[in-house]
Amino acid sequence: MASSALPTVTRVLTQVVTQTVASATPSSTQRATPQGGILEGSNPSIYDPKNPIFIFVIQAGIILIFCRLLHYPLSKLRQPRVIAEVIGGVILGPSAMGHIPGFTNAIFPAASIPNLTLVANVGLILFLFLVGLEVDLRFLVSNWRVAITVGALGMALPFGMGCAIAYGLYNQFRDDPGTVPINFGVYMLFVAVAMAITAFPVLCRILTELKLLQTPVGVIVLSAGVSNDVVGWVLLALCVALVNAGSGLTALWVLLVCVAYVLFLSFAVRPGFMWILRRSGSIQNGPTQSIVALTLLMVLASAFFTGVIGVHPIFGGFVIGLICPHEGGFAIKITEKVEDLVAVLFLPLYFALSGLSTNLGLLNSGITWAYVIGVVCVAFFAKVIGGTLAAKLNGLVWRESFTIGALMSCKGLVELIVLNIGLQAKILSTRTFTIFVVMALITTFATTPLTTALYPHWYQIKIEAWKRGEIDWDGNRLTNDDNSTDPDETSMAKAESAQIGKILTYLRLDSMPGVLALVSLFSKPICPTAVSRVHHTKRQYEGSEESNTPDFLAVRPIQIYGLHLMELTDRASSVMRVAEIDEYTLRDPVVNTFRTFGQLRNLPVSGQVMVVPEASYATTLVDKASDVSADMMLIPWTLSGTMSEYEIEDSTNRFANGAFSHFVLSSLLRAPCNTAIFVDNGFSHKKKEKASKALSRTISRISTRDMQHFSTATVNKGYHIYLPYIGSDDDKAAIRLVLQLARDPSVTATIVQFELPEATAVDLQGAQDQEHLSGAPTNASTKNKVHTTAYNVSSDRYSGFFSAIRDSLPPALASRVIFETILTSSPYQTIMKKIKDDVEASSKDSGDLIVLGRNSAMDTVLSAGSDGGASSALLDSDAKQGLGVLAEGILGRIPKASLLVVKSFR
Repeated sequence: MASSALPTVTRVLTQVVTQTVASATPSSTQRATPQGGILEGSNPSIYDPKNPIFIFVIQAGIILIFCRLLHYPLSKLRQPRVIAEVIGGVILGPSAMGHIPGFTNAIFPAASIPNLTLVANVGLILFLFLVGLEVDLRFLVSNWRVAITVGALGMALPFGMGCAIAYGLYNQFRDDPGTVPINFGVYMLFVAVAMAITAFPVLCRILTELKLLQTPVGVIVLSAGVSNDVVGWVLLALCVALVNAGSGLTALWVLLVCVAYVLFLSFAVRPGFMWILRRSGSIQNGPTQSIVALTLLMVLASAFFTGVIGVHPIFGGFVIGLICPHEGGFAIKITEKVEDLVAVLFLPLYFALSGLSTNLGLLNSGITWAYVIGVVCVAFFAKVIGGTLAAKLNGLVWRESFTIGALMSCKGLVELIVLNIGLQAKILSTRTFTIFVVMALITTFATTPLTTALYPHWYQIKIEAWKRGEIDWDGNRLTNDDNSTDPDETSMAKAESAQIGKILTYLRLDSMPGVLALVSLFSKPICPTAVSRVHHTKRQYEGSEESNTPDFLAVRPIQIYGLHLMELTDRASSVMRVAEIDEYTLRDPVVNTFRTFGQLRNLPVSGQVMVVPEASYATTLVDKASDVSADMMLIPWTLSGTMSEYEIEDSTNRFANGAFSHFVLSSLLRAPCNTAIFVDNGFSHKKKEKASKALSRTISRISTRDMQHFSTATVNKGYHIYLPYIGSDDDKAAIRLVLQLARDPSVTATIVQFELPEATAVDLQGAQDQEHLSGAPTNASTKNKVHTTAYNVSSDRYSGFFSAIRDSLPPALASRVIFETILTSSPYQTIMKKIKDDVEASSKDSGDLIVLGRNSAMDTVLSAGSDGGASSALLDSDAKQGLGVLAEGILGRIPKASLLVVKSFR
């Protein structure tokens, strides 16, 4: 029985296999979808509804590359990226490349546009969420009066004129294809909102880049921009609700539900969200991944709700951004998690789609171009006039008022979003959409150049001095006759003063230990039993030991200002830091460390964070020094080898970074006071030799070497300073600085005067005088044309200064500071040898600091004795010019010694 069934089963299986093989022919319709891709001959550039990702990648790649290429030249004109994105879309669309036969059907086929639109709209929801995060309602509350007046009048005039021009647009273009029949009231409301709205995100970036956020103009514009933005979105939501509703009663219900939803979010959702954030520590420590997921779910859910009730989904994302807290920098931190993907991928797709929907070919008649000009004039002049009058009513001068009006006329991102909503709702035809896109591009493009022309930096300084009563309107100083002095004379007097009263130091994370150690020498002794050090040569010959005798001098109170500079990028979070700079300064770890150090060392210190473009670092530092009337700027050299504050472990030469060297040199050339460049080579700690080889890790993943070395507290660690004095204004400033540092009981100093033969000194002093006259370093040919009479006066002046300082040394410093005089015809070799010998002879537990006058006029003579070679290769051209020949030689010969290069203001 079983044996007879086996052939039957075999026969059936054979028939099934035979039929299956026979049906699997190349022409069979039952064949599986080819999976080999281009290897099987498929064309990925042809749109396939089952695999839309291929054409999407091609479209996104073309858009991103095109927009980035366009943005590069436009960024040189300080234009926002949205200009490049829209222009890129216009060029890729029917206005330009669409005329190429087959281009649109191949790259942007009509069937693929819904997929591209879907991705772009998701990005738009996230972008409106970021816009809501940028809007700080606390700023609106604290400046409510100016926000209401400037915001209301700045919207009222363009809103009214927008209603007027809407009548002509409605009657001229309402029959265009692609529109739906709507009543004039809804059309008028939409056009008026499009005319009155201001692009708050772009406005923030322009104010930040031009460094206007902290000025009266910036405060007023930002306050009015917040109110303008909120009111504009409310009016737009009303307009969309009216369009989507079938009747007026339905529109009223939509509006009431929307208001109730906002109240629900404000008084029910936000308190619960705040409780979760505090419970998870996300406000103090930044959002966790779970909190980021929760926030994005809230955004999507809110967008879904506002969409299904008849309002656009983007309003849901916007209100979630509004209710997110700004306390503890939460809004900034959540923005950092989302912004790059939105700004780099989603937004270019959205605004490129705007360009694809723009057809300049439809502007093909005189009446159409007349409306283009009319729309541009109404949008620009109405906004400028409204903002200007409102600012004038708040007490600003006319030029400031015009600047505010020009800034409020910026349209940018928000205007294009409004226009796309109108196009999708079929309020606008493609022709009217193109008219308004042209208007948005022109008004956005004109904002930065107009603001720069109306409110330049020199005018900001003048108007602030005029408001303080320091000058009259013509720029003449208003001071008493007996106290009137020339500004240059005041700066000279400050440079010639005996003691430093105010220091501005550039704070960097990588150089904080060395800067704090150096600045601590300016503090008053806290412990009356501090040990007073004795110079190592006096201990050797006199048998002196360290003394516990209190060693106090009459110390002038010193104030130290710390400035932490952070780079301003085109990220939204960077702009938000500027808008919330006061609160961000309170949280900044570098500034807080500096403040705590000042309290511990009995030093009056003040710290501030400024977010500026990297190219403006030098200007910002110099301006701050002028604002605080600093006697000296202290600039630490980078330890990372770059402008970045974070030290990196590689072989990068930190003196060959062109960006940082240029920053230091620019600060030196513009400095309004004495400047000191600090090169830290272990000044704050005793360097240890590197371990010969890394040890293997134990099963606990802690190496044995980690447990071998501990940072031991050194009691009363000392410092030794060496100063070579050649004779110049820079040397005079350096010797005063050394004597002020030597007031600290833990400091010893060696000050050596190097006298040069008379023939050499003539050339040196003449070159220095020539440099002071020309304001630039002097070359060798110039030095041969100076008068020989300069030596007798000036050389005696510098030698007499050295003798006077030496003879008037306070008794309290006599045991720790020594003076020497050496006559040499080869100053470079002699100075190098003396410095090396002195550093090696000083106490091994002390931090060595070599203080040099910059002496730029003497570079040619000093470099004649240098050997160049390896030490010369360490520094790039700007570093050599900033630090000088002596510093270049020391860095190559004595790498373990820290360096302080002093340049006098004179």
